[in-house]
Amino acid sequence: MSVLNVLIVDTGLDIWWFIILCGVSFLASFIAASLGLGGGILLLATIALVLPPVVLIPLHGVVQIGSNMGRAILMRRYILFSIVPAFAVGSIIGVVIGTHFLISLPTGFLQFILALFILYATWAPKFQAHRPGLRAFFGVGIISSIVTMFVGATGPLIAPFVSAAGKDRQQVVATHGTLMMLQHSLKVISFGMIGFAFGPYIPLLVCMISFGFAGTYTGQIVLHRLPEKVFRTGLKIILTLLAVRLFYTAVIR
Repeated sequence: MSVLNVLIVDTGLDIWWFIILCGVSFLASFIAASLGLGGGILLLATIALVLPPVVLIPLHGVVQIGSNMGRAILMRRYILFSIVPAFAVGSIIGVVIGTHFLISLPTGFLQFILALFILYATWAPKFQAHRPGLRAFFGVGIISSIVTMFVGATGPLIAPFVSAAGKDRQQVVATHGTLMMLQHSLKVISFGMIGFAFGPYIPLLVCMISFGFAGTYTGQIVLHRLPEKVFRTGLKIILTLLAVRLFYTAVIR
């Protein structure tokens, strides 16, 4: 067996899709680090083209841990650590609930509700003018962690809260990355506890995480050069487009 075949054995992938997924991991992390979000859903949509849903969510979670950890490490001085404990406690509760109801709630319904909330939180003037407190982050930790067990990429649900809490784009990107890293870690632990076998995918995951870190490093350089107004406008546009995509996916389901 050749070295290349060792990388893809028992994964159901060919070597070209292995390479494509690594490249998309770089691009997704670059987008997430430079604009705050959008990369996770891009990665999720790409993996969904070649791997079944039962594999998609846990593998996406592992890659996102690596991507968001890179962002948190490179931009650690900007993290709003005061909101992390409340979000963490809420996330633990949400993952426990989500794991219990993993096969009972319709994904399309969750996507529809998520899309409605993203649009409201992004464009409602009162929400944008008010800085969410610890209770808000505790609540969004619960809700987003339930949703992430079914949908996978819940960055757009958390992003409006972080955007309202952060005073500049560096705080928004660094804090969002930290919260997503925490949530994906809890999700992956949960999938491991219910019996998902990550073993055959380890070579793929190592390569995707490595490419993702390179994308994060490049993206954070771009972030520091972006004007604040351009960042905020770009973030709103991305959130709106992602919400529209979720509406479409929910209708199709």
